[in-house]
Amino acid sequence: MKTALLFSGQGAQQKGMGIDLMADPLFASTIQAASTATGLDLVKIMQDEADELAQTKNVQPALVAVSLGLYRMLKRDTNLAVAGMIGLSLGEYAALLASGGLAFTSGLALLAARGRYMQAVADTTPSAMAALLKPDVKAVAALCEEISATGELVAIANYNTHKQVVIGGTTAGVAQAVTAIKAAHAASRVIPLAVSGAFHTALFAPAGRQLAPKLAATPVTDPTVPVISNTTGQPFKAATMREVLARQLAVPTHFGTGLQSLVAQTGAQATLELGTGKTLTSFAKAEVPQLAHYHISNLTEYEAFVTEVAHGTAK
Repeated sequence: MKTALLFSGQGAQQKGMGIDLMADPLFASTIQAASTATGLDLVKIMQDEADELAQTKNVQPALVAVSLGLYRMLKRDTNLAVAGMIGLSLGEYAALLASGGLAFTSGLALLAARGRYMQAVADTTPSAMAALLKPDVKAVAALCEEISATGELVAIANYNTHKQVVIGGTTAGVAQAVTAIKAAHAASRVIPLAVSGAFHTALFAPAGRQLAPKLAATPVTDPTVPVISNTTGQPFKAATMREVLARQLAVPTHFGTGLQSLVAQTGAQATLELGTGKTLTSFAKAEVPQLAHYHISNLTEYEAFVTEVAHGTAK
C-alpha cells in the first residue's frame, strides 16, 4: 500500500500528547534527543502542566518531535511503502526531518529558532485569524484587498481545502473582513480561531528574515521521497529549500492542492497522518476521497494500525 504521510501543524497540540508513547524506548529516546537538540524539556512541555503548549516556541518542537517519534516507530515495526510526504506549515519540518532533507540535530535546532522568532513577532504584533467554510474565494480575496488598502492588513493565509480557507491579519483587519464577508454572504460560516498569531501573512515577514541566516548555516539535502511544499506546490529540493522555508512564514499555505499533487505524482493509495489530532485526515478526505485514510496520535491507534499492516487488512 503506497502511503502519503501527513504531518500535523501548529494548532493540533493537546495536553499530554505523546506521553503514552513514552513507554516505547525508541519514541522516548527520540524525544530525549530532540530535547537535547532544542534545549527544551519536551516531556514537560508535552505534559502541559503549566500551560507550556500555549507558547509557539514550545509547541513547535514538541509537535514535530512527537511526529518524528511515531515515524521512527513505524520504520522499525512495518515495511510501509512511503510514497511521499506533506506537512501543514510546521509539519513541513517534520516531513523534511523524516525524509532526510534536514538532519536531526541541526534541523531541530533550526526549528527551535523558528519557534522563538515567531513567538517574538506574535508577542509584539496583535493579530487574529478566522476559518471560512464553503468560501467564495475570489470574493474573499477581493474583500481582503479592499480592507488592506485602508491600512489594516488581512489576507487569505491558508488554503486548506476547496471547502475551507483561513484569513489572517491585524486584529482590526480580520474583524473588518469578518463583517464584510458575512454581509456579502461570501462564506457559509465564519469561525474565529484561537491562535498565537496570524502566521503565513506579511506580519510574519520579520521572523522569516531572522530565520534566513540560521537556514544558511543549516545543512540540507534532497529528501529521499517527494515532500511537497505548501509554498510552491512542488517537491522540496536542496538547492531551493532554504529560500522556500524562509518565505514560508509570510506567504499562504496550499495544503489541499499540494496533497492532490503528491497523490498524482506518486500514485499514493492511502494517507496516514502522524501526530496529534486528525485535522489533516479530514482535509485529505475532502481533497482525495478516493484514498484510504488513517491517523495515529497515540499508542492505541499506533498498535491498531501496525496490526492492520501486519495482517494485510489496511486498505
